[in-house]
Amino acid sequence: MSEKKKDLPYLLFLLVMPALGYLYTLLNTDAREAVILSTTLDEWIPFVPAFIVPYILWYAFILGYLFYFWFKDVQTFLKTLGIIVIGELICFVIYFYFQTTVPRPELTGDGLFVDLVRMIYSHDQPYNAFPSIHVLTTFAIILGNFNIRDKHLFHSVFVPIMGSLIILSTLFVKQHFVLDMVSSVFLTVFIYGMMFELYGVSAKKSKQAYLEE
Repeated sequence: MSEKKKDLPYLLFLLVMPALGYLYTLLNTDAREAVILSTTLDEWIPFVPAFIVPYILWYAFILGYLFYFWFKDVQTFLKTLGIIVIGELICFVIYFYFQTTVPRPELTGDGLFVDLVRMIYSHDQPYNAFPSIHVLTTFAIILGNFNIRDKHLFHSVFVPIMGSLIILSTLFVKQHFVLDMVSSVFLTVFIYGMMFELYGVSAKKSKQAYLEE
């Protein structure tokens, strides 16, 4: 662990997360005309309160694996965080010019799951839906995890399974529509291609050219 001390300053980049959260809050209003992007498929998807558990675990999932990436590979940490930052900034621009909303079901009855849904609904206004930041950040972690070498089998299995549950939870707790999810996946893949593939190829070519000199 002592050899990681030199990498501690990189953790300061995580301070961008609260700033992004603040911007999200500023835009999470109905000050602009909001559009509903519901499809027939969304009407078929039932409301399942139990999915609020993976939805809430998203917070620990994102932060926990960003720390894990830092510990295992600083470059993967920085690139994954870069995907999240760039992706969220793009989302914020879309929210400002094309605000969407998701009508929520009426919550009846009691129980832990319903109470948790009620808590999330009370703290998060039904706007800023397209694309979904929940999905974008989760998929960024899933893709970033592929680049971690010598990881325990647990992480190889847990990340895609837990990530998939989090992504699906956005639909089953009626926080997002299918189009929100799909747009986030495409946006994440696009930024991932720039951060990991194009940048990686460029870096390899520069290193190879330096060695040949």
